[in-house]
Amino acid sequence: MLIDLHCDTILKCHMNGGKRTLASNDLCIDIDKLKKADSIAQVFALYVDMETQENPMQNCLDMLDLFYNELDKNKDRIAFAASFEDIQRNRAENKLSAMLSIEEGAALNGSLANLRNFYRLGVRLITLLWNYPNQLGYPNHQFQYKDKGLTEFGMETVAEMNRLGMLIDVSHLSDGGFYDVARLSDKPFIASHSNSRACTMHSRNLTDDMIKLLAEKGGVMGLNIESFFLCPGEPTTVSTIEDMVRHLKHIRNVGGIEVMAVGTDFDGTNHTSELADISEIGKLAEALNKNGFSQDEIDKIFYRNALRVIKDVL
Repeated sequence: MLIDLHCDTILKCHMNGGKRTLASNDLCIDIDKLKKADSIAQVFALYVDMETQENPMQNCLDMLDLFYNELDKNKDRIAFAASFEDIQRNRAENKLSAMLSIEEGAALNGSLANLRNFYRLGVRLITLLWNYPNQLGYPNHQFQYKDKGLTEFGMETVAEMNRLGMLIDVSHLSDGGFYDVARLSDKPFIASHSNSRACTMHSRNLTDDMIKLLAEKGGVMGLNIESFFLCPGEPTTVSTIEDMVRHLKHIRNVGGIEVMAVGTDFDGTNHTSELADISEIGKLAEALNKNGFSQDEIDKIFYRNALRVIKDVL
């Protein structure tokens, strides 16, 4: 079974003018492929690029509309989930669970009222930053803002997300912002699609100290399968399953098995990975087994740790 904490499939469907469907498409994730992966829940990100969108909030709402329209068209196989209980009910009905996240806090337009309204519309996870500074804080894009922390509004957002029961996602957030979230959040938080910086020096990856702190807070980090974050070298380098196992071994050694999860970043990258799409995720499970991971540990990485955090927070 699998819970994937991050993909950008809704963006790609939206960019295509609705011609691509969630049922079956030429992307890395669709319902057919998720079924083959034995997925129980997929977190679909509503990603906004501040450089190309004059109105980030409206752009986010447009993608949200597409998300719900696609669920309506495929309601016999997939259903919305806002909580642990929803996931369990959908499983009992043999349906995939679709969860909603926002990738880029600028979609809130600097307003806690907008945060609450997105919550009412079903959003349960927010990746606070992408690659540009916004009203909440600063990104870790090429370490340019490494030591800058959350803004006052960013701190208010953390508190309100705690109150509402929303998952705070620190992938893309500056190091300073990460430590602010760790200090301020009274609930577990996550890094939905980040790897180990000790294994691959990339600003989007977490240091060993961050991994330990994330584990202490009861959070998880989702393995990102894109080559940028898994292996050194040119952007055209293809990440291998061996690279994925190398990161997971290190993360287990540093933070323990409870901090590990999956956040593929499928359909949001150049897709330079040995795994062609989500349906091939079983190859990673097989490789982990061959590298000494027990079935219990593999289950924790693939879905149980993410499910625990969803239950604790949502």
